[in-house]
Amino acid sequence: MTTPSRKIVYFYEPNVGNFHYGANHPMKPHRLTLTHNLVFSYKLHNKMHVYRPYHATAHDMCKFHTEEYIYFLQRATGNNEIFNSNKGIFNVGEDSPVFPSLFQFSSMTTGASIDAAHKINNKQCDVAINWSGGLHHAKKSEASGFCYVNDIVLAILELLKYHQRVLYVDIDIHH
Repeated sequence: MTTPSRKIVYFYEPNVGNFHYGANHPMKPHRLTLTHNLVFSYKLHNKMHVYRPYHATAHDMCKFHTEEYIYFLQRATGNNEIFNSNKGIFNVGEDSPVFPSLFQFSSMTTGASIDAAHKINNKQCDVAINWSGGLHHAKKSEASGFCYVNDIVLAILELLKYHQRVLYVDIDIHH
């Protein structure tokens, strides 16, 4: 008995590995580039449709997050006045540091998850892969656990447009 072929989509933004949380921080986005290189080295991309993902907008992010928080992420650089006067309010600091182009990084990772959910909803795939996603610790109006924008909540909201229920299983190593 043969199993039917599944359409698999894989999202990868080439610039996502260029962001840096800081020298001593355990989150290393460059690992996404290494993972992508392995996918291509093992020719797994030949079994998938590879897409450069949509970049989420502030409007997309505000479907879960508060406007004030997203406004902060758009403008915080780690050195500017908006950062210094609001860092305690939005829980950024050692665990979730502000780094250059933080909003751009969040836009890439979140956009890929929203794009994946959209393709599933429109029956353009059976399986969608976004290695940069899963940053689910972010809260409605603050960063948490290395996460700034909760791409999982936003993807689930997209899936709920077409599906009555969505099962999300968190398999983080710390659980």
